Amino acid sequence: MSAETPVGQLLERQDADYRGWWWVGPPRDGWLEGGQGCLVSGDFAVRRAWHERGRPALSPFDGEGIDEAASSPVPGAVLFWPKAHALGEWWLLWLCARLPEGTRLQLVGENQGGIKRVLKVLAALGLGCRKLDSARRCSLFETRTARLALDPEAVWTHFEAEGLSLASHPGVFGHGKLDEGTRLLLGQLPSHLPAQQPKGQVLDMGCGDGVLSAWLARQGRHVCAADVSAFAVQATRRTLAANELEGEALESDVYSALGERRFDAIVSNPPFHQERSIDYGPAARLIEEAPSHLVPGGRLILVANAFLPYADPLERAFGGFEIVADDGRFRVYSARRT
Repeated sequence: MSAETPVGQLLERQDADYRGWWWVGPPRDGWLEGGQGCLVSGDFAVRRAWHERGRPALSPFDGEGIDEAASSPVPGAVLFWPKAHALGEWWLLWLCARLPEGTRLQLVGENQGGIKRVLKVLAALGLGCRKLDSARRCSLFETRTARLALDPEAVWTHFEAEGLSLASHPGVFGHGKLDEGTRLLLGQLPSHLPAQQPKGQVLDMGCGDGVLSAWLARQGRHVCAADVSAFAVQATRRTLAANELEGEALESDVYSALGERRFDAIVSNPPFHQERSIDYGPAARLIEEAPSHLVPGGRLILVANAFLPYADPLERAFGGFEIVADDGRFRVYSARRT
């Protein structure tokens, strides 16, 4: 199979033996998934696709798995530069901490995605760099790992919002601040999930830094948080711990890891971007499959940019819905399973 993405097509034409290499943070691409080497990704959906092809795939937070993979010779790694440049910098720190000094490290990305900024990033870290190739509006650079003074753990920060201490990591939605849509949603939860109601199970879908989960747990709800991003799941776990609150956080491609579990309510500020592209798929699945994950009378409460076309899927899934808040930029929708 030929490469399907521009970055994959650039790599495919390289005269390089990538057997045994780590592929770090790549997009979905059948050429990569059918090739050689080990995936390291924070994206649960990408890891699942590799597993389905019988390929090794690890989360960067899978400590034992990463240690075992690194115990064998790793000829090199390819880092796919993310849209969030601070996340790319974290990956550099993480790879330098995990791989032997002097391991070959290639960095690839689309020019519009900011791959050329890696030259300054590498220089700031004291890492040399050379350009290997460019094509398909993408660029490929190479450096080597080195022992750095910076610890990847230092990238984690905390900030205060809604009386909560929130853990923050580059690449997690709302990094370092409370999103205005989430703020609008939080303002509606007291009236739609009032404290005097029985404290049932609530699912925070697309949990991000865990602000919704922590708010609900503080109210006494039994919270399950889910996100396709391992970084978001880790952030939510840290947020709950920082506020001495109980809750479950797990990686899931929308409902994929939840089986037949049902909840009294689902709350969400669903994503609609995949890197630089608009992708309504996860939000559409969130809405369409919500009734089968709600108990009778359960509610889906979500916030979205006002321009997003969620009315039709809500109507199809629930037979009706309410707009309970609209500030011109964001809308909060509520739909009830009969």
